[in-house]
Amino acid sequence: MTTGTYQSYTSLEINGREKGKILFIGGTDYIGKFIVEASAKAGHHTFVFVRESTLSDPTKTKLIDTFKSFGVTFVHGDLYDHESLVKAIKQVDVVISTVGHALLADQVKIIAAIKEAGNVKRFFPSEFGNDVDRVHAVELAKTTYNTKAQFRRIAEAEGIPFTYVVNFFFAGYFLPNLAQSGPAGPPKDKVVILGDGNTKAVFNKEEDIGTHTIKAVDDPKTLNKFLYIKPPHNIITLTELVSLWENKTGKNLERIYVPAEQVLNNIQEASVPLNVLLSICHTAFVKGDHTNFEIDSSFGVEASEVYPDVKYTPVDEILNQYV
Repeated sequence: MTTGTYQSYTSLEINGREKGKILFIGGTDYIGKFIVEASAKAGHHTFVFVRESTLSDPTKTKLIDTFKSFGVTFVHGDLYDHESLVKAIKQVDVVISTVGHALLADQVKIIAAIKEAGNVKRFFPSEFGNDVDRVHAVELAKTTYNTKAQFRRIAEAEGIPFTYVVNFFFAGYFLPNLAQSGPAGPPKDKVVILGDGNTKAVFNKEEDIGTHTIKAVDDPKTLNKFLYIKPPHNIITLTELVSLWENKTGKNLERIYVPAEQVLNNIQEASVPLNVLLSICHTAFVKGDHTNFEIDSSFGVEASEVYPDVKYTPVDEILNQYV
């Protein structure tokens, strides 16, 4: 679709089932691109809301070309241009926001546009991390989590039909270096373990997050509920993770344990972005916020239980690509 034009589409019908129309805001961001791909591959009419400058950004060229090959439709506009946002939203059934943390509070502009458009059947705010209503975070993670929690309350108060996707850790970000706070690659000689190493965390492959999210877009079981992506083989302690790695590499690592109080001190002494990463890891590996609550059907469902047909990638298998 060309600049400034919008085109209506009837729903596709694939395998006897109508496929809806989905608009992504933030679709070229980290997790957004995986969910866009999952949407297109599932047969949905997939729209990505972009600024014109994004399409000409050389760092985005490969991704844009990939989206085009999937049949993605680009809708030109800007989050801060209310009219363009409303026009885009009027073309679809579902809106999925995957904007980065700097734009989390500005999602109120999406809410305003959804309200004016009046046709959206489901809204997925930019979540894709912890359940921010059930965390015990310290700064700087606390500020981001509070922003997400406050936005949830706004969406709920406005009566927007929603689904919150909680996928905990991105495997592609946290597993290549075994959840270490500094090195980009796997540890070679020693590994730092926050806390006692026995608190379970959840790691999910980004492609699997995309697939599960798209499964939920028209599922009544996820309407006004949480979709927790928490498959059993992806729930693992740091100690177990390190042992898995050692078995694959045949090399033992020196394990350096950092007590909970010292983790807090390290966060206080670190600067951005290390203090942000440490505070996020603190919620998982010290406070146990990935696994210290039960999922009740009154507020949520677990993805691998409601979608047993989706093959997810276990942590053990994900690690193989980094050996």
